[in-house]
Amino acid sequence: MLNLRINKISNVPLNQDNIRLVFGLKLKQLRLDKTLSLSDLSQKTGLSISYINEIEKGKKYPKSDKIIALASALDVDYDSLVSIKLSKKLEPISELLQSNILTELPLDLFGIDPADLLEMLSDAPTKLSAFIGTLIEIARNYNMSVEQFYFSALRTYQEMYDNYFEDLEEEADAFLAQFAIPEELILDDKYLADLLVKNYEYEIQFIDEKKYPELVGIRSLLVHRGDKLRLLVSPQLDANQRAFVYGRELGYQYMKLKNRLNTTHLVEAESFEQLLNNYKASYFASAIIIKGNILARKLSEFFEQPYFDADALLNLIEYFHSTPESFCYRLSNILPKHFGISQLFFLRFNNYAGQNRFDLTKEMHIARKHNPHTVRDEHYCRRWVALTILQELADLQRKGQYHYTLCRAQISHYIDTQDKYFVVSFAKPMSPTPNLNVSVSMGIRLDDNVRSKIKFLNTGQISTREVNETCERCPSFDCKERMAAPTVLQRKRKNEAIRKAMTKLSSER
Repeated sequence: MLNLRINKISNVPLNQDNIRLVFGLKLKQLRLDKTLSLSDLSQKTGLSISYINEIEKGKKYPKSDKIIALASALDVDYDSLVSIKLSKKLEPISELLQSNILTELPLDLFGIDPADLLEMLSDAPTKLSAFIGTLIEIARNYNMSVEQFYFSALRTYQEMYDNYFEDLEEEADAFLAQFAIPEELILDDKYLADLLVKNYEYEIQFIDEKKYPELVGIRSLLVHRGDKLRLLVSPQLDANQRAFVYGRELGYQYMKLKNRLNTTHLVEAESFEQLLNNYKASYFASAIIIKGNILARKLSEFFEQPYFDADALLNLIEYFHSTPESFCYRLSNILPKHFGISQLFFLRFNNYAGQNRFDLTKEMHIARKHNPHTVRDEHYCRRWVALTILQELADLQRKGQYHYTLCRAQISHYIDTQDKYFVVSFAKPMSPTPNLNVSVSMGIRLDDNVRSKIKFLNTGQISTREVNETCERCPSFDCKERMAAPTVLQRKRKNEAIRKAMTKLSSER
């Protein structure tokens, strides 16, 4: 949990910026507690107002003689003033500073100057401390780990830039040019493995699951043997999954990303940089396997068809030697850039065959927070195609009739809103984990621009279903798929009724 990780590392020495900030925060809080102005403290210590102000903002750290003067003026002992321990009021800020979040999260990615953040902390320490304390308490209540915090930050970073990064596209293009790979050549697992072996001296082997049963379920594992790199891959992966693994390794090597994850199974990232580098390498893999210009051209042809053709879409994924998940992620790069279609969401659900539980394990939203999204402790609408396709897959498996990836499409209309989404879902077993199925879905919010670009949306061929976010929020009381009472909706309506009654009472004479 977040608090456990913070406590675990609380003995790690603060960096110099944070030491200055802690001293400044303590000085300012003590001055305010003594009801002294900057001018008052200046007169008591002989230090200039501007110098004391810079100390309080964490920009300067005074020498010993000046600390003695400050301690005397504030009637505290020297050791207490220079201690990095903050008062109870400022404990949340202390926890934040002693965690690895501020030092490891690259704030510049989000347009935040670290110096500005430190100044904000020094300007209103008590109010910000209360706010930070609230965030930490929320994280604790939801058992949020530091890794989950990093994943959330990474997802926000992707969404800020519409999940399209020109610098990574250019790196992929430069790689293809350096190795003289023709545009029309679609890279497969054998070609990519050969590049790893010949150019980066990789040794590639299958995981020996009999010898190492604890590695069953792990897709890939990189082992360092001196200067040699040994890549172990699961024998359960298909050729397209292996292609992505090899492409990601090429991304790490070509872009010289040193701080990296050696496996993405049950990740416990040591830093945000590791997750960011994994994302960059994964983006690179998608970009060299599914070349942007070719995908845009083929999508234009697909969108011109008079009807939605699931088989044609599956063939397109196979053409690129890709997986449905990688393909959907690549769509999220290409649709905003090449088609001006930016209101998108991506969802991935896991489901054990035969069980009526669906876990949302990955999501991404572009341009806005869309209707289908993570809601804790509630039942996702069983009318979503992302869930019905998993139920269909489990039924086919039970009958022994499953043979290939399923693809289904639906127009979802959210009850009591104007929002409609064109949603395409894919479902298949999640190799190599037994009995675990996965669906990945790409949703596009419908508007005039989308309908003008995707012609088959105007034919009425794709079925429309009334859906909602969760059963707990849904007013459709005759829904046969309902899994729980509309408790959230009922509570909301009760509160509205109380407000109306209070308004009526206040108007009575």
